[in-house]
Amino acid sequence: MLSDDCAVSKNDGLNIKQRFGQAVRKRRRELDITQEELAERAEVHRSYIANIERGEINPALENIERIAEALEISIPELFANYAPPSDSERK
Repeated sequence: MLSDDCAVSKNDGLNIKQRFGQAVRKRRRELDITQEELAERAEVHRSYIANIERGEINPALENIERIAEALEISIPELFANYAPPSDSERK
């Protein structure tokens, strides 16, 4: 399993769902909360958070907002400070 730092450095070809998932995981771990606690705060199921962190689903805007609020951060800050850059952003 890759550490957060390693995962961020190996982000070639990551899509927006994967980058969002990495941002959520990194911020959640920074707050030292479990997926279950984040799910409770955001009022979603724990498996939904797990699927987001793995980049497997495309969350609705309302859920992105709820998750960001549960992570005590704004959506722009979550992307700017925690998500790895896309290929186009690195060029």
